[in-house]
Amino acid sequence: MIAKIVCYALNGLEGVPVEVETDVNKGVPSYDMVGLPDAAVKESKERVRSALKNSGLLFPMNRITINFAPADIKKEGASFDLAVAISLLKASEQLVGADVKDVVFLGELALNGDVRPVAGILPILISAKGHGFTRFIVPAGNASEARFMGGAEIYPAATLNEVVGHIMGTAPIAPLETAQFVPHAGSRSTTDLAYVKGQPMARRAIEIAVAGGHNLLMVGPPGTGKTMLARCLPTIMSDLTFDEALEITKIHSVAGVLGEEGIVTERPFRTPHHTATTVSMCGGGNKIIHPGEISLAHGGVLFLDELPEYKRSTLEALRQPLEDGKITVSRAGGTVTFPARFMLCASMNPCPCGNYGSSERTCSCTPAEIRRYRRKISGPLLDRIDLQVEVDDIGYDDLTSGEVRENSEAVKGRVEEARRIQACRFEEAGIRTNAEMGERELAEYCMLDREGDDILRAAFERMHLSARARSRIIKVARTIADLDHSEAIRPKHVFEAVSYRIFDKIG
Repeated sequence: MIAKIVCYALNGLEGVPVEVETDVNKGVPSYDMVGLPDAAVKESKERVRSALKNSGLLFPMNRITINFAPADIKKEGASFDLAVAISLLKASEQLVGADVKDVVFLGELALNGDVRPVAGILPILISAKGHGFTRFIVPAGNASEARFMGGAEIYPAATLNEVVGHIMGTAPIAPLETAQFVPHAGSRSTTDLAYVKGQPMARRAIEIAVAGGHNLLMVGPPGTGKTMLARCLPTIMSDLTFDEALEITKIHSVAGVLGEEGIVTERPFRTPHHTATTVSMCGGGNKIIHPGEISLAHGGVLFLDELPEYKRSTLEALRQPLEDGKITVSRAGGTVTFPARFMLCASMNPCPCGNYGSSERTCSCTPAEIRRYRRKISGPLLDRIDLQVEVDDIGYDDLTSGEVRENSEAVKGRVEEARRIQACRFEEAGIRTNAEMGERELAEYCMLDREGDDILRAAFERMHLSARARSRIIKVARTIADLDHSEAIRPKHVFEAVSYRIFDKIG
């Protein structure tokens, strides 16, 4: 008898329907799998055999052929175990009358019959629903993630016996209730702008950066608060919408780093160590292609502390994602495109000893050492960083002052108002922030008056800026104008935007 059961494979962030066809016939006992299964799928034979035996069910001692269709797509991972087990039971006539039509089965089997959670449940559910499937049996361990999928009947099963009882109708499983999404809005952060001492220019720079979605570089001696300022970024970002949360959750689910809540509730803040490889940053893998740090930071912040300490090749790999907001990873196993629209925040010392330009400490580096240190960061990468700000030493009086400083909530209010202005402006353009503007939007929304153009021309010639740097200065000026509630970009906005190109002055 032939049985057909539906499950799903993952290709990047998209689910691909796979039909498990099982033929159980008389003959010399054998077990053959076809349809490009990898080693983990082939090993399901032993897991399924033990799971059936320890669940009080029979493993058919016949000639068994299992086909994963379509046969031209490689099947990877252990998420096919449950579908294989059900198809075997159905083909061996142990599930006569079972309701398996248009039901998607997902889950790995333990030897004792437990159904173990698998990665990528949410992207699979979203893809399957788009293909017309509305009934799913998933591992109970994935329930927290699956409950955010509305418009579908999702049944969480803890054991193989529970699955059998459900499809036979003897012990139906209660479907999951759709959960309500509640963003945390950075409430878990351990820091706040109110605790930042001094640094008015850096505080202003991170507000502009978040308001317009711009990239930011902070340059200053060690211990001046660069890392603390970076960790304040999520606290002034707008709350995640449900659609944004789903998109980010899909990435984290595929990577296997999703938390217990089952959905991402606050914007990501990723801080990879400077020893991170290019593959770990961009994504990849020998068999299954996983998203890298830049994709895990999608919708949030990628913070690179001590920027010159990263490998040159790793930093250069960021150039294309910073422009396109996505990355295409090509490996022997296939080609996958992951979203990578993140805000880059980086910090660095002005020189190897960290004291160059300090008002309090003396630099011990030679000019050659300083030049060599700064050349670790290429000009093309610097061109893609819109705001470059100096973070200087803090005096003792600033540290002990009882002055009440503006907190993150107040700054967040201004950021959200600027984002609302941009949302209205770009409603029909398909973009969301000033940083995403192309040449057409620059020509339409970023006209400069004569005085503003003269300021930009003088900076362009004196600082030897590139055409890209000029465009990014205009985008920053547009954001400053939005924070100022000004429809036009005024000379003071251009002048302030130019002031955030300090690396071109000190490099």
